[in-house]
Amino acid sequence: MRGNKLPVLGFFFAFVLTATIWYGTTRVRSGQKPWNASAITATYVGAQFRELDSADAALYLAYEIQNHTDSDYRLADGPGVMVMGRLRVDGSLSSQEQVRLSYPTFLPAGQRARIALEILRPFSWPAESDPAFQDKLREFLNQRLADIQAFVLFDQADRFQIEFPGGWQELKLASATPR
Repeated sequence: MRGNKLPVLGFFFAFVLTATIWYGTTRVRSGQKPWNASAITATYVGAQFRELDSADAALYLAYEIQNHTDSDYRLADGPGVMVMGRLRVDGSLSSQEQVRLSYPTFLPAGQRARIALEILRPFSWPAESDPAFQDKLREFLNQRLADIQAFVLFDQADRFQIEFPGGWQELKLASATPR
């Protein structure tokens, strides 16, 4: 009985070794390293809703980001940067809302900076004299953010994943007047 176990154990160790080497070389060949979700972190600061023109509005979500690395970091919109919503229901990612960075940001090593995510949407801006003005604005905002628990930015070049937590549940209309 003892003689039968040795070939089985040898086969098992050979299989594990081969699988480990194959996985390691495949990963190196593809050039993919895992997403780093702790290098840059974000904290919600506030929101602002602006009229762009009579048919369009923009929602700006302000965040403070912290660079936990020893390297400077530049964050800008581009083909390698994707912002997606994390759904409240199951935590899955969604790209149904078009979200982008409002402006490029330079973040030195170990420093903090403020940035804004921007959501542009068609919106028929009500007249300020409309008695339901505030209600229409709140309804619009709630429709856009009700299903979202957070936004997640993926920077493919640096393989950074930045989670922008929700804080808009208690959204107050600080500025609802046109620019």
